[in-house]
Amino acid sequence: MGDGDADAQLMLRYAGGDARAFDALYEAHRRALWRFIRRSVPDAAATDDVFQECWSRVIAHRESYRPQARFATWLYRIAHNCCMDHWRRSGRRGTRETADEDAVLEAAGDAASGPLEMALQGEAGERLAAALDRLPREQRAAFLLYVEGGLSVAEIGEATGVNPETAKSRLRYAVTRLKQALGDAAPD
Repeated sequence: MGDGDADAQLMLRYAGGDARAFDALYEAHRRALWRFIRRSVPDAAATDDVFQECWSRVIAHRESYRPQARFATWLYRIAHNCCMDHWRRSGRRGTRETADEDAVLEAAGDAASGPLEMALQGEAGERLAAALDRLPREQRAAFLLYVEGGLSVAEIGEATGVNPETAKSRLRYAVTRLKQALGDAAPD
């Protein structure tokens, strides 16, 4: 499946010792991956830790990487697992601390170019961000993997360890809840 995936080819080159291939992968995925993690874990410090852990696992597993799916699917599965590990360690149920949005954007390095970031501007964006925070963790992950990660429903299922129908349901419920939350908050 990964034969036509340029990122998978880069990962294979990296596994073979080409450090520049890793640099290209990191540059291609760092912003969207950071945004996914930032919207999945409680605070900015935890985001940085989980982000670093994710890339550390990519490095640690480079020699065992096999392009059976798109590289992005593999990467976001690692990110999802790192987020799950963080939640287990912290004992939190997905609550988020309020962070300075400028610091968040700066740490992400031009995060404003992402599709979700563009939607999160202004008052409507604040309502959307609040609605995202209220989603159950699994639904939020499915939505963010779709929007930020660009994963298909099947890839979301693979990344989160569920079948595609479950991933599809989680994504559908997330969208429905977000529409309801934004509709309820809309001015009359």
